[in-house]
Amino acid sequence: MITRNKPQLSVEAGAAPERKAESVTALLSKIEKDFAPAVFASSFGAEDMVLLDLIVRFAPGIEIFTLDTGRLPEETYALMKKVSEHYGVKVRAYFPEARAVEEYVRQHGPNAFYESVELRKACCFMRKVEPLKRALKDKKAWVTGLRREQLATRSDIPESEFDQDHGLHKFNLLYDWTEKEVWAYIRANNVPYNALHDKGYASIGCAPCTRAITPGEDIRAGRWWWEDEQNKECGLHRKSEAA
Repeated sequence: MITRNKPQLSVEAGAAPERKAESVTALLSKIEKDFAPAVFASSFGAEDMVLLDLIVRFAPGIEIFTLDTGRLPEETYALMKKVSEHYGVKVRAYFPEARAVEEYVRQHGPNAFYESVELRKACCFMRKVEPLKRALKDKKAWVTGLRREQLATRSDIPESEFDQDHGLHKFNLLYDWTEKEVWAYIRANNVPYNALHDKGYASIGCAPCTRAITPGEDIRAGRWWWEDEQNKECGLHRKSEAA
C-alpha cells in the first residue's frame, strides 16, 4: 500500500533531486486544489514514472491517463499492469478511433509512417493527438513529464503555460530535471520503470517507431530515427502556430 510520505532519496542521489521532488510535490498539491479537474498524461516513460509516483502519493485527486495507440511495446503493457499492482490505481486509457485507423490502413498500409513525414504525422495524429483532445476535454490543467534536456525543440519549455490549443493550463513540472536526477529519484524510491530502459531505450513510444540508442547518441535518437531531427515531435506538444 502506497502511503503519502515525504519522498526520501538516498544520500548517494544528492540533495538536488530531493529538493526538486519537494518542489514538484508542492506544485502538484496546488494544481490538485486550484485547477480541478486536472489530469496527468503518462506514457510510462522514466520521467512520467517519477510524476506518477508523486501524484499517487501526494496529489491523488489528479487523474492519470495514458494514450494506448494500439502499437505499444509489450514491455509498456507489462509496466501498466505492474503500476496497477504496485500502486493500486487504475490508469485510464484513451484509444484511437477504430474507423480512422481502418481508413488509414486501407489507404496506406499498416506501416506507412516509414514512407514520409506526412504519413507518420497522420498516424501520430489519429493514434495520439485526437485521443489527447478527448482526454483533455473539460479539464482545467494537464501535467506532463517534458524536460528541456530531452530535445532541441524543448530547450525553452516553461514550468507552466497556458495551452491555447486545448484551452487549459499546462504544467511541465520536470522541465529543469536532468536525466541523472530522474533516475536518481527512480532508484532511491523503488519506482517501477519500463524494462526497455535496461536494453538501451532512452525514449519509448510505439514499438515500430522506437529503437535502442548507442553510446553517445542523443536521448531522443531512437524515436523516428529515419527522420530529420527537426521533425521528431508527434504533435502532442507542438503549438498549432509552429506546426
